[in-house]
Amino acid sequence: MVDATEPRVIESRFAVESDCAGWRLDRYLRHKIPRLSRTRIQRIIKLQLTIDGAPAKPSSKLRAGQGILIRRPAPREPPVPRDFRVLFDDGDVLAIDKPAGLPMHPTARYHFGTLTRLLSERFPGQPLQIAHRIDRETSGLVLIARGPVAARGLKMAFAARKVEKKYLALVHGQVRDGLGTIDLPLRLSEGPIKIKMVVDRAAGLPSRTRWRVVERLPAHTLLECRPETGRQHQIRAHLFAIGHPLVGDKLYCSDEQLFTDFCDRGWSDTLADRLVLPRQALHAFEVRFPHPRTGVWTTLTAPLAEDIAAYVRALREQ
Repeated sequence: MVDATEPRVIESRFAVESDCAGWRLDRYLRHKIPRLSRTRIQRIIKLQLTIDGAPAKPSSKLRAGQGILIRRPAPREPPVPRDFRVLFDDGDVLAIDKPAGLPMHPTARYHFGTLTRLLSERFPGQPLQIAHRIDRETSGLVLIARGPVAARGLKMAFAARKVEKKYLALVHGQVRDGLGTIDLPLRLSEGPIKIKMVVDRAAGLPSRTRWRVVERLPAHTLLECRPETGRQHQIRAHLFAIGHPLVGDKLYCSDEQLFTDFCDRGWSDTLADRLVLPRQALHAFEVRFPHPRTGVWTTLTAPLAEDIAAYVRALREQ
């Protein structure tokens, strides 16, 4: 794990579109970055912005094709794991084993400590496109297209639901049946935690997860989960909805305060006592897909992450 907090600069570039010619610079920035306040825009123009390499004023009139560059100090980022293992690479498809804790794409909190950034550092200049997402705390297999042809093929396969993904999930409680299907519509919560998904049979989007028991353990069950739809947090929300939340899940649990505490103060002894694992025990272990160039069905796997595997071993010894 490497701390990605050394001082860096984030650059944002814009090329003035023809239909924006003649606009004031401050109006253009409000159009391109609507979340910024007027005060923030004024400060950016004064301290962080150039047009074709030269300083500008809020009232500067723009011409089509001009290049706007904003350079701002990067915020300090939490440390993330920066090593990942390549599982497969045939020149068309790259598959990696993403460690838990590594975000996929830049967010307000993470810019340099992301999988997209690490891919650009490890494979500089190569046209890689991540084909799908898994949560930051979820470990396991991620498919990456090498070039536009492979990207188009994988995108079409995902859109047509031809890609089969399987996850290993360690949940609380003894799951009674050997296999089953969770068919519960999901939508974003209207509560204080806006990223949380909730079951809504009237207004939710169709969401379906198949599962089977892999192993029963003391007060826990190891499940194989196969999502048939791709909703945000689908497996986590579905398992919580049937009374078997993931071990270590701070969001889909009986006490939402755990998630708030983690966001405010990070991992703590109190959270460790309540959650046991510092991340949700969910691992993307298998993907089956038609190869984007040959069409041949290809199955790739990632071994269960060691932190989950160690906890499973400890449960077996009880």
